[in-house]
Amino acid sequence: MDRGLYNLAVFLDLKKAFDKVNHDILLAKLELYGIKNTPLMLLKSYLSDRSQKCQVNGELSTLKYLKYGVPQGSILGPLLFLIYINDLPNCLQHSTARMFADDTNITVSGKSIKEAEVAVNVDLNNIREWLLSNRLSLNLVKTEYLLIGSRHNINTLEEQPRVFIGDEPIKGVQVTKTLGVKIDQFLTWDSHIEQISKKISSGISAMKKIKDFTNSDTL
Repeated sequence: MDRGLYNLAVFLDLKKAFDKVNHDILLAKLELYGIKNTPLMLLKSYLSDRSQKCQVNGELSTLKYLKYGVPQGSILGPLLFLIYINDLPNCLQHSTARMFADDTNITVSGKSIKEAEVAVNVDLNNIREWLLSNRLSLNLVKTEYLLIGSRHNINTLEEQPRVFIGDEPIKGVQVTKTLGVKIDQFLTWDSHIEQISKKISSGISAMKKIKDFTNSDTL
């Protein structure tokens, strides 16, 4: 941005990511990373023949066996998922991936908007192929891109970049939220500060309403 480049950041939302992990693919990756023999068999047993059922008003649902996914709420679940998606950046040619659990974004820079657009679309196609081979999919409604640059560069654009994954267009936004932080296309803190200010104002208002009915320790 300081060098006057155009930057495209695409925020990917994986659809039911933890629930769609393919056990055979996961076990193959674990073996590739050096987990073999007894430890691998132990993990295979851990993933196999798992079942669940729900209880509503004292009534139990029919038992459902789970063929896919990692156990959510478990200690191993998040780690196994991270291992599953660890090789995603290997498919990228032009962009940089930033990953935290199932929150993934890629960024690419270019001297022109066209250069950045072409580069990011190439890598989004690579990601599409990776997702298909790993039996995962995107939630296209929640997947979005943010064009980042100087005010001059962005305000003088004749048209917005066209970003696609496969034949599906990805919507562009001016502000997005990632890992609890709001960022805008000029990388100011305005949107995030406004969000925090509203939360603080709401909290102060609530405290004023109950201050006459409770003690200071509770407040």
